[in-house]
Amino acid sequence: MDILEKKNLYNSLYDFYGKLLTAKQQSYFEQYYFEDLSLSEIAELCQVSRNAVFDQLHKTYQLLEMYEEKLGFYQKYQQYQELCQSYENTTNEELKTFLKKLKNLE
Repeated sequence: MDILEKKNLYNSLYDFYGKLLTAKQQSYFEQYYFEDLSLSEIAELCQVSRNAVFDQLHKTYQLLEMYEEKLGFYQKYQQYQELCQSYENTTNEELKTFLKKLKNLE
C-alpha cells in the first residue's frame, strides 16, 4: 500500500472511529492529516517531543485498524457503496428511487 492509499485509509477510518480516540490522539491526527503540519510543528505547538507525536500517531493507527477489524464499519460501507453503484444504471424506476433514498441517508 503506497503513502496516498494509507492516508486515504486512515482518513476514512478516522471518519468512522475518530470519536473513540482520546482528545490528544484526535488533535495530533487532525493536525497531521487535516492541517498538514509536520511532526516537528505539532511537537512545537503541543510542547512535546517529535518522538512523542510520532508514537501517538502510531498508536492511533493501530487503534483505528483494531476498531475496523472488530467492528468492520468501513468495510461494510464500502460494500454498500459498491452495491448501490452496481444498481444505479438499472431501468427499474422503483429501485432507482429506493437507491436515491438510501444515498440521502449518508
